[in-house]
Amino acid sequence: MVHRPITPGGYARLERELTDLWHQERPKVVQEVSDAAALGDRSENAEYIYGKKRLREIDRRMKFLTELLKKLTVIDPALNASDRVDFGAKVTIEDEEGRVRTYQIVGEDEVDAKQGRISMQSPVGKALLKHRVGDEVLVQRPAGELEMIITALSYD
Repeated sequence: MVHRPITPGGYARLERELTDLWHQERPKVVQEVSDAAALGDRSENAEYIYGKKRLREIDRRMKFLTELLKKLTVIDPALNASDRVDFGAKVTIEDEEGRVRTYQIVGEDEVDAKQGRISMQSPVGKALLKHRVGDEVLVQRPAGELEMIITALSYD
């Protein structure tokens, strides 16, 4: 079985989602379906039909998360701490247009661009790996090349 890396925080978020689905969302929808079923004719009961559909979606997501959690290997970024960019690193860059951004290099299962978590397989993630503060890095993107400099690096 192939194990995929994930940070402790990423693993905790997936576990929390599974727990919330199991203990909060699913029981709520089961009750809604039960209440809708008690109203009689189910063939034209929109609440019942929607509830059953939502229940299938929840069950599918729970099964997916359960299987995914078995495949993940939690890696503490602090254990990778060095002067080079590696899994879990928080990297601050400045691009050629003067924009400053901070990214955390993570596994594909915890990518969240809005939170600055990018995959180590992404163009930017790949370009940053193994570089140090002060290094100029060239990123190959579909929109063209982007040059940036690493201004800070941490593993907290």
